[in-house]
Amino acid sequence: MKKVFATALGMAFGLTSLSAMAADEVTLQLKWVTQAQFAGYYVAQDKGFYEDADLDVTINPGGPDIAPPQVIAGGGADVVVDWMPSALASREKGVPLVNIAQPFAKSGMELTCLKDTGITSPKDFPGRTLGVWFFGNEYPFLSWMSKLGIPTDGSDKGVTVLKQGFNVDPLLQKQADCISTMTYNEYWQVIDAGIPADDLVVFKYEDQGVATLEDGLYVMEDKLKNPAFVDKMSRFVAASMKGWTWAKEHPEDAAQIILDNDATGAQTEKHQIRMMKEVGKLLSTDGVLREDAYTRTVDSLLSGGSDPVITKKPEGAWTHVVTDKM
Repeated sequence: MKKVFATALGMAFGLTSLSAMAADEVTLQLKWVTQAQFAGYYVAQDKGFYEDADLDVTINPGGPDIAPPQVIAGGGADVVVDWMPSALASREKGVPLVNIAQPFAKSGMELTCLKDTGITSPKDFPGRTLGVWFFGNEYPFLSWMSKLGIPTDGSDKGVTVLKQGFNVDPLLQKQADCISTMTYNEYWQVIDAGIPADDLVVFKYEDQGVATLEDGLYVMEDKLKNPAFVDKMSRFVAASMKGWTWAKEHPEDAAQIILDNDATGAQTEKHQIRMMKEVGKLLSTDGVLREDAYTRTVDSLLSGGSDPVITKKPEGAWTHVVTDKM
């Protein structure tokens, strides 16, 4: 009897071990460093939402020299966070990225100017120096300037583009009249540097009608032919959106989870709580890509005159097959 019991116990243990090992592995490549911009994913990991979905998720932070399309094209990730302008431009250049979900429904991008420059509207931009992020983040700006008919060649009737680092120094040091900021990050760095909101003029891309979709989830197109991969991504997106909902409802706790995962030690509690609250204003409730927002983004990127971000309407650049399965 003891031998039978021991054998049964051993089988049960073996099955349990096998079950524990059966979690599907997912590698997520973020667009930028560990911060509340990506809180939903860290929360989903910390709170066990991925584990509950039978997933073993590895989250890789980004950085100034990390381009998500290049990472996934090289096999370094299963899914990446990227902005749609970058993803569509990459697709046209031969990296077949497909949007499978859109956690961010609104854009947080803006241009922040010093009021003492005299800039009060976009018609005041010609002749000015504007700070712009690159590495794929320049596309919304270039589309906006094209829509306004303002050259970016540094001419008297155009603007001089300053290749902005991922900081606010050009504004603080008055190297640029305006700089690129996000509602949830760099804008507050300007405020924290001692420049009050009343001394700033802010142009939000959403208000200017040139907003493009940011922070979507993208995979390689050929992977979607595999039903098992689609199922895995469906569980991943569902668990991630559960993480985002929790983070929005508990910004202070979500910020602490970010701090716990910040290997650099560069983030502060005050900034991460504030970032989480601002990010919460941009979130979708279900992560489903809205076709009208996609169309608006594409139309904006095509409106570049002689230098559009993309040259033709993409085919197959997004799918609901993952979110429909959630």
